[in-house]
Amino acid sequence: MTITYRIHELTDYINWIYFFHAWGFQPRFAEIGNVHGCDACRAMWLTDFPVEDRPKAAEAMQLFKEAQRMLWQLDEDYKVHGVFRLCKANSKGDNLILDDETVFPLLRQQTVKKPGAPCLCLSDFVRPMEQGVADTVGLFATTVDQEMEELYENDPYKRMLVHVLAERLAEAAAERLHEQVRKEFWGYAKDERLTIPQLLKEEYQGIRPAVGYPSLPDQSVTFLLDELLDMKQIGIHLTENGMMDPRASVCGLMFAHPQSHYFAVGKIGEDQLADYASRRGKSLEEMRKFLAANLSE
Repeated sequence: MTITYRIHELTDYINWIYFFHAWGFQPRFAEIGNVHGCDACRAMWLTDFPVEDRPKAAEAMQLFKEAQRMLWQLDEDYKVHGVFRLCKANSKGDNLILDDETVFPLLRQQTVKKPGAPCLCLSDFVRPMEQGVADTVGLFATTVDQEMEELYENDPYKRMLVHVLAERLAEAAAERLHEQVRKEFWGYAKDERLTIPQLLKEEYQGIRPAVGYPSLPDQSVTFLLDELLDMKQIGIHLTENGMMDPRASVCGLMFAHPQSHYFAVGKIGEDQLADYASRRGKSLEEMRKFLAANLSE
């Protein structure tokens, strides 16, 4: 199922911490995104900073104003798109089996964080196949209009502003889409009543790991997601390395298990690399390239 959002429908879902991080600001300066827009409230916010930090806070305030102005301009001509699919699912070892036929391999932690702690894999949050009861896993992708990333070729500042906002809008669309899936389409959290700040703190049931997250580090699984979602229908095309174009795109999985939570796979050994390459149907050399950051030295 595909969904199209107007930009003004997503602005409340933008996590401004990551926007300001892209510009080199500490998280405390991103609080300007939660301040009422009147001059009095902004002036009060500014005076809460120590004198030596006020120039940086004033810079953040101006950047936020320009970002808001740019969002309203973009809202006139551009949209943000999403696609999702709910699949019948079970786990089989470290694999997901989707709709009884598609094998979606995953990686498991091999470094024990604390004594007695389990080594986690995302498949742990799905009913095992041997239980004989089907579970559900969601797949999703979101992106902006391609033309948005091509704006302001001759204005480096505005071009960067648009690019950073486009990335935030793709993430905001994923946040909004996940909320709709939980409450409406999948419906496992129909009674959820969370504020936007609570959503951004991930206080809802379930997780939404995207490709590239520490628990889903293999960029090549975008090819698997594309086979299942047909991301071209919302304008996403994959490069030969599995990168998404437009760059302001997100794709990944949705899990509903009440105890599901984010984790980092971390470093893996040659044994798991070989096993994973076999399950992915890829050569050891190819998977070594995609998982270089996760390989133990």
